[in-house]
Amino acid sequence: MLPDLAASPSGIPGLELAALTELGLQFLFAMLRIGAFVLSAPLFAARFVSLPVRIIISVCIAVWIVGHVQMPAASDLASLQSVTWVLRELGIGLAAGLVLQIYFAAAVMAGDRIANTAGLGLAAQVDPATGSQTPVVGQFFMLFLLATFVAVDGHLVAIRLVLESYTLLPPGPSAPGTAFVEDGLGATGEMFAAAVRLMLPVVSVLLLLNIVIGVITRSSPQLNIFAFGFPLTMTVTLVLLFLTTVTLGEALLDHMAQALQHMGDLLGGGVDGRE
Repeated sequence: MLPDLAASPSGIPGLELAALTELGLQFLFAMLRIGAFVLSAPLFAARFVSLPVRIIISVCIAVWIVGHVQMPAASDLASLQSVTWVLRELGIGLAAGLVLQIYFAAAVMAGDRIANTAGLGLAAQVDPATGSQTPVVGQFFMLFLLATFVAVDGHLVAIRLVLESYTLLPPGPSAPGTAFVEDGLGATGEMFAAAVRLMLPVVSVLLLLNIVIGVITRSSPQLNIFAFGFPLTMTVTLVLLFLTTVTLGEALLDHMAQALQHMGDLLGGGVDGRE
């Protein structure tokens, strides 16, 4: 709750210095969890989103948090025991953001496997989200997933889950269970399973195509595999990506819903008794 206004000697209402210091300390403490989430979550943590924009987002959300969530007293925040509280708040925000990042990495992994199978692994460029070299097919999958994430207000759902975590995991001395580690490991395993599901339709056809090309070049050695097989593989890959766009969109939508569900289970797992 905000401290009461106190009248200054000049008759102008204002905040006492002690009350202002207490409010500022509680405000900074409220920014820890949501700030860690914004710095680690997909879309918010992209390189094209500058650091001042992330800070502004964290500050705006923290204004609502301070007005609706009971924060520890300033005297408790100034004590040595608050160090573990700060680390806990940062851990909750980072865990929620990294779970989403792990799920989103499945799309990039699926695109990389398709590109390498089709011989397009060398066709790489700088990913605007991470700043690293990524095959263009992996970037297509990642941008497709980000567009779906924003189109269905997935970023708003993620922020709402973090805000609800202040009720499930209130700031202060309460300690979470081991659900963070367990759900993090579960998200990593699901990343590989989801990557297989996303790339399997295209990779299976390309595998059969490579077998056919190998049989043809074996029966007709005069055919140049680079002049015959490589253009055919690229053409079939582009046609398959075009034909599976609708199915891929539905699969990415289900994948995003599963990621948000896993994030919700993670933020609620600290109070379900799993110690």
